[in-house]
Amino acid sequence: MNPPRASAEDYIQHLIASPKAVSATQAALAQPHRPNAPAHDAFTRLLRRLEPDAEALWAEVRPLVRPGGALVLDDSVLDKPFARHVGLVGRWWSGRHRRVVRGIDLLTLLWTDGTSLLPCDYRLADPASKETRNDHFRALLAAAKARGLAPACVLFDTWYSGLDNLKAVRALGWRFLTRVRCNRRVNPDRTGNRAIESCDIAATGTVVHLEGFGLVKAFRIAAGDGGTEHWVSDDLELGESGRADQAALAWKVEVYHRGLKQHCGVDRCQARLGRVQAAHVGLAIRAFVRLEWHRVRSGVSWFAAKTGIVRESIRAYLADPVYTLPKMATA
Repeated sequence: MNPPRASAEDYIQHLIASPKAVSATQAALAQPHRPNAPAHDAFTRLLRRLEPDAEALWAEVRPLVRPGGALVLDDSVLDKPFARHVGLVGRWWSGRHRRVVRGIDLLTLLWTDGTSLLPCDYRLADPASKETRNDHFRALLAAAKARGLAPACVLFDTWYSGLDNLKAVRALGWRFLTRVRCNRRVNPDRTGNRAIESCDIAATGTVVHLEGFGLVKAFRIAAGDGGTEHWVSDDLELGESGRADQAALAWKVEVYHRGLKQHCGVDRCQARLGRVQAAHVGLAIRAFVRLEWHRVRSGVSWFAAKTGIVRESIRAYLADPVYTLPKMATA
């Protein structure tokens, strides 16, 4: 049997180099002229045969992750507004659009120390499956524990602040910090549970009893839109400066989502099969890891790195332009 002509690394490098169009066809057209260069079908077969899991990602990220740091969990919708017969596409709430949209829901477990942004694991929510995003949340944490990760804190947004998730983090022996809704019930003074927005909660933190969970430290913070946010942590010694530092780390997952979409083409796969979509997403995340590792080592941003590739292509073209007019027409 002949070995495959296209490798995962071939496709990953195509995602890194391509400024916009990413597909099996474009990957084949952009290959250097060499014997047995992979054709379109080689890349199509590659995407179909790859296992849709994150083991290959973890094998690459594991040497880069250091003890400590924070684990941030959040999801992002890969927009597919016109997809009607594409696998994994469903209707999901999008924080970007502030409404329910059509797309693929990607849940990522990100490790960060404030400098590096390293996706360690991910799940794709299948609208045809009974597994919920909260199920994926707990599965990601359990897998991280089995792999030996030991974060100083686990950070996540309001959507994942349900009791089952909070108890799952505690069962793993980790601390958490999360935002909660204004109607979350707490007991601040042993007089009964009531909505956290109606309680006297200090910006510096107030220890309260969270209904169904136990003691937590709650913070009321002025939001940028003029409203208020409520944060809770099971670290009763956490102060406001520590909460602010951890909240800043939580925001890193949004930076990661932006980079993954803008520079790695994660939402640009045009295939219909859900398996191919999943393989493309996995390879796009691995492409991000390469750009991120280069950024950490060199200080060159993802945008500058991508622009540098295009600039070299433009320079090569200008040295020997192809699209010209006859000399008589330009005289």
